[in-house]
Amino acid sequence: MTPSPRGPRIALLVCAVCLIAANMRATITGVGPLLDQIADDQGTTSAALGALASVPLLTWAIVSPATHALSTRFGMSRVVLWAMIALGAGTAWRSWPGASVNLWLGTVLIGVALAVANVLMPAVVKRDFGTRVPLMMAVYTALLGGVGAVASGVVVPISQAVGGGSDGWRIALASTSALLPIAIALWVWVIARSPHSPPARRTGAQPAATTRRGSGIWTDTVAWQVAAYMGLQSSSFYMLVTWLAPFAASHGRSAVTAGFDVMIFQVMGVIGSLAVPLALRGRARRWVPAALPVGGVVAGIGLIVAPDALTLWAACGGLAAGASLNMSLTLMAERARDPATSSALSGMSQSVGYLFAAAGPISFGALHALDPGWTAPLLLLIAVLVAQFAVGVAAGRDRFVLERR
Repeated sequence: MTPSPRGPRIALLVCAVCLIAANMRATITGVGPLLDQIADDQGTTSAALGALASVPLLTWAIVSPATHALSTRFGMSRVVLWAMIALGAGTAWRSWPGASVNLWLGTVLIGVALAVANVLMPAVVKRDFGTRVPLMMAVYTALLGGVGAVASGVVVPISQAVGGGSDGWRIALASTSALLPIAIALWVWVIARSPHSPPARRTGAQPAATTRRGSGIWTDTVAWQVAAYMGLQSSSFYMLVTWLAPFAASHGRSAVTAGFDVMIFQVMGVIGSLAVPLALRGRARRWVPAALPVGGVVAGIGLIVAPDALTLWAACGGLAAGASLNMSLTLMAERARDPATSSALSGMSQSVGYLFAAAGPISFGALHALDPGWTAPLLLLIAVLVAQFAVGVAAGRDRFVLERR
């Protein structure tokens, strides 16, 4: 087969990466605005279902360390493909009528699939867009956040359009993976035309370099800084994306309006993501990771002292959250010398990061149960963002993992 010209191949590769990004968050962000409907149908409370948002985070923490070994054995592109297929299966399972356990087990499978893709996509970007990592990560995270924002805004109207009730929220959640078949088809094309050789079959131990890379990353100071930054920004994001709609509803907004508040939060995250490459070009590049959570602190304080201006604080917090996510993924790519090391760093930092982040929505909900006025959980949010600022000071230094300093 004659290989396609470089220009068209790169264009289709960019499209494939963008379509994968479009499927990476919608299945998660669509849950928050539907929590009340799901709770009513399942005979429980929205506070109890707050743990549903933490299920994917826990699976990300558990599965992420194994992803580097999978990519070493089978190849990054092939593992990403199977992750996308599993994501589709998990989305269907979660919405399947019948026992309530389908909701939870489907969410677990979604978490496993997203864990693998979350780890490998920064390494894929480093492999295929080496000189354009900040720009491509900005596009990737912007789409990830943008489509997630749309999902937050449309799931309630979709649910209501089909009559609400049990069928309503199930169909609405299933619709969050509408673009997935296109992404899978295009990724198959990428694998078929990939210039990267498939990995040789291994029946024995992993190569020594791979073993050293995978184990050494867990004792590296820079890797732990990246992991802490990832965990803190993820914790604050999932607190807000899960609980912003209930917060809005408690202040008199309708379910549709509350869903749009979450959408605004994530749309502004797209803008924040796209702004990061510009900030990283300046002389203040060193301080960008520390500066980004400041906007989130302002938003947290605003939600406490002036909740009527919720839209403004959602926009402010969204800018900080989107930029922080892009910065986290960019650190995973830029603090490694090669794609394999980037994969190991991504697996380690996302495992640690999401283990910490999983406690975010649960802790926020627990504090809300103790303080119906929302002050205590919002103070927790502010504390997490202040910690992210402190870690960002260290993570911003231009150093690489697995290098003697």
